[in-house]
Amino acid sequence: MSDLKLELKEKIIEQLNLEDVAVAEIGDTDQLFGEGLGLDSIDALELIVMLDKDYGIKLADPKEGRAIFESIETMANYISANRA
Repeated sequence: MSDLKLELKEKIIEQLNLEDVAVAEIGDTDQLFGEGLGLDSIDALELIVMLDKDYGIKLADPKEGRAIFESIETMANYISANRA
């Protein structure tokens, strides 16, 4: 699971062009939106595309993403349970 978390951090930094953020700066339970990493709704759409492209997971309801994208840990748990 820790490999998946590291992979997610790297993919998020790359996908969202977070050039000023290092992998080590993102905690597994840090919030990704708002006070945490500061992602916004456009970033959420990018993450939805990433889940589909890289893990074969399609989110039919974007509101579902709110719970999934809470933190690296919640994303990793969801991917582990739903990976195609």
